Amino acid sequence: MKANIFIFITIFLLVSCSSKQVLEKENNAQKKWELIWSDEFNYEGLPDESKWDYDAGGSGWGNNEQQFYTAYDPETARVSNGVLIIEAHKKQHLGMPYKSARVVTRGKGDFLYGRIEVCAKLPKGRGVWPAIWMLPTEKKYGEWPSSGEIDIMEMVGFDQDVVHMSIHTDSYNHKKGTHKTASTYIQGSSDNFHVYAVEWYPDRIDFFVDDKNY
Repeated sequence: MKANIFIFITIFLLVSCSSKQVLEKENNAQKKWELIWSDEFNYEGLPDESKWDYDAGGSGWGNNEQQFYTAYDPETARVSNGVLIIEAHKKQHLGMPYKSARVVTRGKGDFLYGRIEVCAKLPKGRGVWPAIWMLPTEKKYGEWPSSGEIDIMEMVGFDQDVVHMSIHTDSYNHKKGTHKTASTYIQGSSDNFHVYAVEWYPDRIDFFVDDKNY
């Protein structure tokens, strides 16, 4: 058995010329953004090394995860026919029963404020846990969760089509039971592509699915 994760990611970071302009335009239905980073996956092979890196290893990642994340492995992460495919395999790899991939933009796409969009089709089945999320480049305020985390989208396989959007900070996190999460049911999340987005302002964070604010 293998679980296929087909994620079409068109990641746009759209930022205004200044944070002041972001705030001035926040009530304007026609926000004007400047595109500064994207990957349209209009190539074949491994993810573009100028934009993507990998987190590799099989340490459980703080969640008792059962897979080993590989790097530069076309079996677990590749671009084909205009999509980035992240694929999990039930295959022993360096002591772990599964292998998959965890791709990151760290050091190649690091941002402060703006809009990030990801167009994705999610996997289906118990045991999968697709996530599109953001961590700080530098742990300026200390280890997790002190330096923060923004979860643009998470879904757990035992609760199909229910997606979660969360923030984690020193004051608000799941260890304290105080984390801030919005959840919604997205019918056909594994059958169709949907756009998951976050707009990050100096004073707030807004989450969207297919341009609907949650």
